[in-house]
Amino acid sequence: MVVIRLSRGGSKSRPFYNIVVADKRNRRDGRFIERIGFYNPLARGGEEPLRIAVDRLTYWTGVGATPSDTVARLVKQNAEKAVAA
Repeated sequence: MVVIRLSRGGSKSRPFYNIVVADKRNRRDGRFIERIGFYNPLARGGEEPLRIAVDRLTYWTGVGATPSDTVARLVKQNAEKAVAA
């Protein structure tokens, strides 16, 4: 089964997450199929906290990939901000 989930990067106490499409059997930070965005929970000032390639997200969900709970929440928040702007 293919999932869309977060893969942790960054240093200790400075998390940075890549949003990746991966096989469910692979480790969290292991092999992945495609990187479709990133999430920076500690973004300050002019830094971009979230970027998702929406076209790739719709493609992967269309072919059966399921987003994790956290990724689904981030996508929903991103869509709400896009409508408000």
